[in-house]
Amino acid sequence: MEDHKPKLLIVDDEKINLDILTGLLSQEYRTVIAKDGVQALKRLETVPLPDLVLLDVTMPGMDGFEICRRMKANLLTHNIPVIFVTSRTGEDDETLGFDVGAVDYITKPFHPAIVRARVRTHVELKRRGDILERLSSLDPLTGIANRRRFDEFLNFEWNRSVRTGHTLSLVLIDVDYFKLFNDNYGHGKGDRCLIQVARALSKPTQRTMDLVSRYGGEEFACILPETGVEGALAVAERLRSTVEELDIPHAFSTVVPHVTISLGVATTIPTKEKTFCGLIERADRALYCAKDQGRNRTVLAE
Repeated sequence: MEDHKPKLLIVDDEKINLDILTGLLSQEYRTVIAKDGVQALKRLETVPLPDLVLLDVTMPGMDGFEICRRMKANLLTHNIPVIFVTSRTGEDDETLGFDVGAVDYITKPFHPAIVRARVRTHVELKRRGDILERLSSLDPLTGIANRRRFDEFLNFEWNRSVRTGHTLSLVLIDVDYFKLFNDNYGHGKGDRCLIQVARALSKPTQRTMDLVSRYGGEEFACILPETGVEGALAVAERLRSTVEELDIPHAFSTVVPHVTISLGVATTIPTKEKTFCGLIERADRALYCAKDQGRNRTVLAE
């Protein structure tokens, strides 16, 4: 039953404050504590992520404002609501808090009823927001990420790679002779084929940082952060073989009598002088080459 409770991260360098807040909230929520900024950011790498963060403003080393900034700059944590807990009540402090992304303030000394009410309100708003976000980011047919989510994720990972200098790879995927499949087996079987392919493509990536999405029609895409040429080609080959192993009959394919995919792989180290559109174009050209060379294969962009 404990696992079904919303999870809170409480960050404060004063033990007495941690004890008070934990005592107030532990019956209704799972509470995790952190005593400084470094520990807080470490806790934010743990799955499941917290549903809300109660964050002290004034702490030695990294203050609450900086922790909040880093949370909002991270795609995995930017939607987690932050309530600042502070004895600082100046207008400038509150303005800065909201500017860096906080949703509310709780002032010390604590008033139990106010703490519970504000936490409850923002946890419920987060729950509703998560449902809407999930629905708006999913392809309604296949249930995997949609094109909107692909664009958002690629933009985020591109900008992160510009900052870190990490390699970023993209795989574009096309179901071979899908129009012939649709025309001969009907759209119902065509839809079921796409659902099976989407599920198969979602398995071999394994890492939570990767994203598989429907790119459009019978096209799919896989974004591979922090992945070089060798790793990207290995993932692409796993994707190709996983789909082939489905053994979905396709008597109208000129490749083999079952459904296959062609893949184009592009890899780069993003810089401010480049755009991710170039990465997409290179992967698309490689995909065209894969189809031109006989399909059911992976081609690496030049």
